[in-house]
Amino acid sequence: MNLQQTLSEKIIKAVQDRFDATLETVEFQATRKDFEGDITVVVFPMLRVVKGNPVQIGETIGAYLVEHVDAVADFNVVKGFLNLVLSDAYYLTFFNSVTDFSHFGRHSQADGAVMVEFSSPNTNKPLHLGHIRNILLGHSVSQIVEAAGKKVYKTQIINDRGIHICKSMLAWKRFGNGETPDSTGLKGDKLVGNYYVKFDQVYKEEVAQAIAQGTPEEEAKTTAPSLVEAQEMLRKWEAGDPETVALWSKMNSWVYDGFATTYDSLGVDFDSYYYESQTYLLGKDNIEEGLANGVFFKKDDGSVWCDLTDEGLDEKLVLRSDGTAVYMTQDIGTAIQRVKDHPDVTGMIYTVGNEQDYHFKVLFLILKKLGYAWAEHLYHLSYGMVDLPSGKMKSREGTVVDADDLISEMANTAGAISEELGKIDDFSEEEKQKLYHTIGLGALKYYILKVDPKKRILFNPEESVDFQGNTGPFIQYTYARIQSILRKADETSVSFETHKAVDLHQKEKELLKQLQLFPETIQLAAENYSPALIANYTYDLVKEFNSFYQNVPIFAAETEEEKQFRIRLSGAVGEVIKTAFSLLGIDVPERM
Repeated sequence: MNLQQTLSEKIIKAVQDRFDATLETVEFQATRKDFEGDITVVVFPMLRVVKGNPVQIGETIGAYLVEHVDAVADFNVVKGFLNLVLSDAYYLTFFNSVTDFSHFGRHSQADGAVMVEFSSPNTNKPLHLGHIRNILLGHSVSQIVEAAGKKVYKTQIINDRGIHICKSMLAWKRFGNGETPDSTGLKGDKLVGNYYVKFDQVYKEEVAQAIAQGTPEEEAKTTAPSLVEAQEMLRKWEAGDPETVALWSKMNSWVYDGFATTYDSLGVDFDSYYYESQTYLLGKDNIEEGLANGVFFKKDDGSVWCDLTDEGLDEKLVLRSDGTAVYMTQDIGTAIQRVKDHPDVTGMIYTVGNEQDYHFKVLFLILKKLGYAWAEHLYHLSYGMVDLPSGKMKSREGTVVDADDLISEMANTAGAISEELGKIDDFSEEEKQKLYHTIGLGALKYYILKVDPKKRILFNPEESVDFQGNTGPFIQYTYARIQSILRKADETSVSFETHKAVDLHQKEKELLKQLQLFPETIQLAAENYSPALIANYTYDLVKEFNSFYQNVPIFAAETEEEKQFRIRLSGAVGEVIKTAFSLLGIDVPERM
């Protein structure tokens, strides 16, 4: 039983004993910083069953708790708020009960698994800043949900077919002169992306020429020779033309190699992959079954629809009149296939931008109508766009911020700042480069993940690498400071024993209070699919630690017992920082 449950029971008993009234629930909140106390009981809701002055009611309950609950040392009442002061013994008992802070907050795995889909790029261009937010969100949510006690499968669906893929293929066939990633020294995804841009340039020239010769604009756009040829290439691919399929396989393999390098640099991995070239035919059988069961209906032209008007939506096409699938068909089939492949999956999380909100609302409703129990546990992890100070990005015009370039730029910026601070002069060049990558990547990930997923982000690279404020490097620096304390303690042979008789400084109590919140924060972050809760918790913990560090002597403590406790407390904070950052996919350096 946790403290709030214990307090609730005792408060309900106090109300019964002292006021002869029955209280159903007790409302708690964090004590305001300007009042003394560790947890606050809100008295006002009690006035529904207890008649009297809220201050007097609070005084009566407070006195009862001091008498009957060992953890409550004192209290004060401010208007209708009963502020409880917890005993040092309560905090020390908590601290000594946690044997391993590196796993504090992690729950053992429960029944059922969750599949998290993220990244899901197109194979006609490299990953860019927009993908990075998707990847970081999906990967972090996977880590958090797993820490909260669920088995997690990380997956993606790779969009490796369609007209956009054929545009890159056609441009390479026309203008590539046989060049490859090896012959150019370019990553495969970048090489293919260059030809996607090339196609767009040629296409625009053809459209402009046609318009200049008197062709109406819309007609010019649909009859441009490059587009017509790309459409023909798509038809050949779908018909299984050997030459077209071979070119598609070759160029896709280049892109996959390029993606793998970027994922590795980001520290991200996947448990399974689905490919649109294989899944685009899925779903048709499920539509036929749904048609037979009355979930769908057929119109006079032979097309199949789902009527969602009772749910406040519209009618949704799930099969064209010629029998061909739409995206919705494919997504229905893919979801069902995933559960066949992983029978322990009881829910799925789709990490996709907010422009697809309506699509997923419809998809989830249809899957529920088809009668799948796991469809009750589907979630669209919807997120806002990432903007730059210079404006929006456009892949076909080549104005995107390339993921690899951004990662490199972040490392360079981190390097310049680190050199300025001058604290790593004894590092080898290899150690420096590794540190710069850790700091730069930490800055990028933290800046993106500290924002609520639903909010749009204006990404400022320089601001993200600031070593002060709510940034990744600031938190990493605090972790490195703690490791320095532990190294010094190791040199002076400090023992780490259980502590019972230490008189806690207020700053120590504040730190312990913050540490206690970590398991609850993990659960909240998992329930809300929000890494931002972990990020901002860690920042608050670091602020509390730095306040403790500046106000409470560690090695110059008055007693050996106090010194040992403060070193051990610092170590616990370091472990929680490391664990929290691991849930965000961020590494922490031992020195910086």
